[in-house]
Amino acid sequence: MPQHTRPRPICGHCDGFPTVTITTGTRTPDGQRQTISANCPACHGTGHTTPTARDHTRIGA
Repeated sequence: MPQHTRPRPICGHCDGFPTVTITTGTRTPDGQRQTISANCPACHGTGHTTPTARDHTRIGA
């Protein structure tokens, strides 16, 4: 029988979009744009937050 896990809350800093691609403005030798990726510092690129002990105390769990 499968175990049902509750969904983790979405990160409030990135609203669930944890990784973005940013153009640097330069082009590669074949003409494509040079890009870099940046991860959300709050959730470390997962898009979700983990409940803390403080959250469990607040909701009475």
